[in-house]
Amino acid sequence: MSTENNKNLLENSIKILTDLIAFKTISGEDNNSLINYCDEVLKKNGASSFKIFDSEKKRVNLFATIKAKNQNGKKPIILSGHTDVVPVSKGWSTDPFKATIKDNKLYGRGSCDMKGFIACALAYAPIFSKCDLDRDINFSFTFDEETACLGAPLLIKELKKRGFTKGICIVGEPTNMKIIDAHKGAYEYTTFFEGLAGHSSQPHKGVSAVEYAARYVNKLIELRQKLKERAPKNSIFSPPYSTLSIGGIFGGIAHNVIADKCHVKWETRPVIKEDAIFLNNELNKFVSEKLLPEMKKIFPDSKIKKEIIGEIIGFDRDLKSEACEFVSSITGDNSREVVSFGTEAGLFQEIGISTAVCGPGSIEQAHKIDEFIELDEISKCLKFLEGVKEKSAK
Repeated sequence: MSTENNKNLLENSIKILTDLIAFKTISGEDNNSLINYCDEVLKKNGASSFKIFDSEKKRVNLFATIKAKNQNGKKPIILSGHTDVVPVSKGWSTDPFKATIKDNKLYGRGSCDMKGFIACALAYAPIFSKCDLDRDINFSFTFDEETACLGAPLLIKELKKRGFTKGICIVGEPTNMKIIDAHKGAYEYTTFFEGLAGHSSQPHKGVSAVEYAARYVNKLIELRQKLKERAPKNSIFSPPYSTLSIGGIFGGIAHNVIADKCHVKWETRPVIKEDAIFLNNELNKFVSEKLLPEMKKIFPDSKIKKEIIGEIIGFDRDLKSEACEFVSSITGDNSREVVSFGTEAGLFQEIGISTAVCGPGSIEQAHKIDEFIELDEISKCLKFLEGVKEKSAK
């Protein structure tokens, strides 16, 4: 590609990224306008598409395809990104929803995580559409990845229903265009306790939800140690074992009132799915055999309910990963790394789609005040997409 074409492509990517940042697609909020924008860009370039909505029609996933003109058995490519961004805190030196370029960096919420990749993919759509493609190029844009990957499972379910279980998926999370081939799972829960309120001078007549929540937390701490002992040999992660963290305990209204309600927010990041199963089985046993019988003895309507906020399965290392080999053949980088953050990669992997995580920008800038992506990273991503084109067209 000529220098002039590269310049035009970079300028178009920046324009699209500027447009994407202007959509305030904070996790949990409406992302329809952004998805419609992406859908329009792709359809102008010959793509067919379908959408998968949440139950309220408020948030939506998009899956679009630029069909190959001459299929020759090559597996389809999926360029995958999430459209949501984390909330904005005070302290920004620029408007977080207005792209600002300074010192070869583009500032704005989502610039790095991960609208930069989506912008590059959209900017490259016209080039893909004009090529003599011999494999399909797909675009997968989801909602609410930042809140326990709520959107992607709905899309994955639809792909599986349609028989789309083979392919090469590139999840464009910010990795400085390095190849990530594994990460832990991320399981988030809130456990609710309901007891019986009463006067603090007669604690034997009430059921303190706070006290039972405290015992539950102590059990979590006990199980955390057992997770350490279950660490697989030669674990590739740091730390090498499944972790467990208590995010908060919330309950009670006054010093002299027995609290009838309390909830605990907690999460675990398992290195293997079996650890999550072990943990939940042990907790369920503790609740059903110990805590609830004691509570119900005093107040039969006592309750303990665990709500699943999200269960993001891990992304497992595959030493023969077709996706990683595909990316390496373009970038020339044969190294593989693991990360501590979660992605949607494991969901694609679970249905048989070979997956790699590789995208522009640094995770060090994600979720921060004055989030930015370096323009050089956008250029690197566009160069990578040129490689995707060359391996997908005659």
